[in-house]
Amino acid sequence: MTQAPTPTADTVRRLVRSLLKEGTDGSAGPEVRPVTEGREHTWWVGTRHVLRLAPDRESSARRRRELRLRDVVRPHVPVAVPTSVAHGDWAPGLAYTLDTKVPGGTAEEHDVSAVGEADLAGLLTGLRAVPARQAEAVGVPRTAPRSLEALRRMAVHAAERLAAADEFDAARLHQLTPPGAAQLAAQTGTSVLTHHGLIGEHVVVSADGRVRGILDWTEASLGDPAEDIAGLAVAVGSPAAVRAATLAGYGARPCLRGLWLARCDTVMRLTDHVEGRGSTSPTLLRTRLRRAWEPILLERVTDFKEDDTEP
Repeated sequence: MTQAPTPTADTVRRLVRSLLKEGTDGSAGPEVRPVTEGREHTWWVGTRHVLRLAPDRESSARRRRELRLRDVVRPHVPVAVPTSVAHGDWAPGLAYTLDTKVPGGTAEEHDVSAVGEADLAGLLTGLRAVPARQAEAVGVPRTAPRSLEALRRMAVHAAERLAAADEFDAARLHQLTPPGAAQLAAQTGTSVLTHHGLIGEHVVVSADGRVRGILDWTEASLGDPAEDIAGLAVAVGSPAAVRAATLAGYGARPCLRGLWLARCDTVMRLTDHVEGRGSTSPTLLRTRLRRAWEPILLERVTDFKEDDTEP
């Protein structure tokens, strides 16, 4: 297999000049710089654009699908979805998209206000309103719901290793029993369009706490709405995530399912770091763990009879 080229500042500068028609007269053109140090496939272009370069053919297929999906999603959600001003291939078979920058910081930089929680509720409501046939028509795949019991068992073992490293109290996972995990199994007929990547860096938040946009739709799928609730628990904290999901009309079952998906996931990801796997910042992993494990009043709910039918 031919190795994909590594984009450099010169590669990006030449591409941007050809797209924006700036700098072709001998001037410097817009400044380009990597969005994150050490990640050479996403670049800021001046102050108004971001260039995303797919590193392989699989990522390229997701980027091309994302362009179509964003047009489907945009009319349904109350927050900004990035707009592409140019797209094509930056190397043979490798896609790029030059997008307008959504103004604001991220959920890693700004707390979400009560009004921002309403913005997130509108996002979840809008995603549920997207017709499945429209999403499938642009290539969005269906994803089977994860087994919470299988995830719980793996997280229990991971928590024991974290406890040995003095990183976590493994007894906290005992709150989720096998019967509890079975009770929080995904319900049939609840599949919706999910972003499936609602981490903090993909949630654009302004200084006043409003949610202004949602980035990176490449992992979107038709599946379990609890996955997006789980993502929000990691991005903005469990209480805010559950309040937003409740405002969007979700009952106790998917909210608690999302909460425990997030908790198990964050335990396992921090364990990976402690044992030398993964490249995510340990500080960020610990922050995500803390957010997912923030207590919520809804955890006291034990009878789901009134919540068997989701909206």
